Amino acid sequence: MTKIGDYDAIEVTLDDHVALIEIQRPPYNFFDHALISQLADACEGLGDNNDCRSIVLAAQGKAFCAGANFGDGSGDKILDNKAAEPQKPETHLYVEAVRLFATPKPIVGAIQGAAIGGGLGRALVPDFRVTCPEGRFAANFTRLGFHPGFGLTHTLPALIGQQNAALMMYTGRRIKGEEAMEMGLADVFVPLDQVRGAAMELAKEIAISSPLGVVETRATLRAGLADRVKAATDHELEIQNQLKETADFKEGIAATSERRLPNFQGR
Repeated sequence: MTKIGDYDAIEVTLDDHVALIEIQRPPYNFFDHALISQLADACEGLGDNNDCRSIVLAAQGKAFCAGANFGDGSGDKILDNKAAEPQKPETHLYVEAVRLFATPKPIVGAIQGAAIGGGLGRALVPDFRVTCPEGRFAANFTRLGFHPGFGLTHTLPALIGQQNAALMMYTGRRIKGEEAMEMGLADVFVPLDQVRGAAMELAKEIAISSPLGVVETRATLRAGLADRVKAATDHELEIQNQLKETADFKEGIAATSERRLPNFQGR
């Protein structure tokens, strides 16, 4: 097993043509610009690495990604127009997200717990998802007085259909692992302690196939996906910037932080 790159939020290893990207922010693996940027850098690097034929995206802790951390006040800042990273001062979080969707190698997601909000958006980057009874999937943006982001207005209905996507987005409800399988949100359902192993086995099965054939087939099947995600995130960000200024958004953030139901006024 070979360690690749030097990151502070993730670890990347490569063994027998399968790369493992492990997010290391347990227990909830909240995302921010730095994490998405590091994931995009890692995926781009693996895309250029001929020894890598498939990728597993996994996370430490109880959640795959619980979204942005609104509890400590940092979550409502990550959608600012510019990143807080000196090395990438002009890039927005969603620019980094689009880079993820442009990854040329197939990805299997090991979803061992909650994938919420932007965490759900990140869970839809992989081609396939392995989950378990403890898996939870939610597009909870409207519960925050907000608009969906991370390209979910394109990727979610493309995966599970317009009706199921609308149901998830309008209600913000959490979909359990079993229902996720029924909806098509997940592809493999196993006990919690088998999630990562099953994801690795699927990635190894992919890696046995012709690497050139897989990459080209995937490019055909996903042709234009990154462009469609960019168009979606451009629109999502515009509406999000509008809704960030509303009283309902402030109430949604406060209710989330205080673990109570929001009392929205429509203003």
